[in-house]
Amino acid sequence: MTGNKKKIRFEVKENETIDQCLERMKKSGYIPVGRFEKPIFKEIDTGGIKTYQPVGRTIIFEGKKSD
Repeated sequence: MTGNKKKIRFEVKENETIDQCLERMKKSGYIPVGRFEKPIFKEIDTGGIKTYQPVGRTIIFEGKKSD
């Protein structure tokens, strides 16, 4: 029977670099096994017509407990 290792997501914070996030994962005992990016949109209302414009992104790493 194999052990089920729980995965945790680590989001790169606003004033944090990717390397700093990866170091935070390492200090918590996790290694990255996946990377996800989610776009951030801003709603713009122009004369009653709503459009969405990309204004940024959120980077999330999925980590699993290191052995």
